[in-house]
Amino acid sequence: MSAIASNHSGEGKSFTSLVADTGDVGEAPSRSLVEELALANHILFREGVVDGFGHVSVRHDKRPDRFLLARNMAPALVTPDDIVEFDFDGNPVNAKGRTVYLERFIHAEVFRARPDVMAVVHSHSPAVVPFSVVKSSPLRPICHMSGFLGEEVPNFEIRDHAGDSSDLLITNSRLGAALAKKLGGCNCALMRGHGSTCVGPTLREAVFRAVYTEVNARLQSEAMRLGEPTFLTEGEARVSAGNISSQINRAWDFWRMRAEGKL
Repeated sequence: MSAIASNHSGEGKSFTSLVADTGDVGEAPSRSLVEELALANHILFREGVVDGFGHVSVRHDKRPDRFLLARNMAPALVTPDDIVEFDFDGNPVNAKGRTVYLERFIHAEVFRARPDVMAVVHSHSPAVVPFSVVKSSPLRPICHMSGFLGEEVPNFEIRDHAGDSSDLLITNSRLGAALAKKLGGCNCALMRGHGSTCVGPTLREAVFRAVYTEVNARLQSEAMRLGEPTFLTEGEARVSAGNISSQINRAWDFWRMRAEGKL
């Protein structure tokens, strides 16, 4: 989704003018980080987490009070030149007349609330959405690869903050802060009727978690067709997550080659 309204408070939205840059340009992020963020967009598309919609961000490596996010476009088409710098109010620093995502406030408020988070993925991955709308079936880790989900994934209900006539999108700082509060210290939060937001201590781990949140949702749905699943205990989830996190590069290198058409 894109925003083309100049509104530094983040409240409300309009579709009549471009978002104005703050002009507060400081030290540029490392080129390698920008390139990896572009690649992360491609991987998430190739692995079925995003399609024409969804987005991934990373905290600025030189300024922890800033983050990097692509301009408004399909993730599969993102290049390093499409990456824009933002502050925690969702204001672009160097969009230079390009439209930006309407839901950039998801990223801004999660980064503001969670200094430990270095990357954020928001997606509408198809197997996950059903778990956001069926209260009797919370998303829970069903295999060792998804231990990072913890005992149960929190589910953000936007009606509690925007009433029953919203578009379900996180279009301002207030809603972004409410989502960040629901996420709390977890690695993932569902968004009712919308999708999910996953976070990580590195860009690669956030991408890994987004991919395996979708995988877990598919596995859980299949298991529930057969009967009552046996989910991971809190201890199993914690230990599995710790062990698997050391193997992130193994998955990343494979996904990178597949996204680049080398496999």
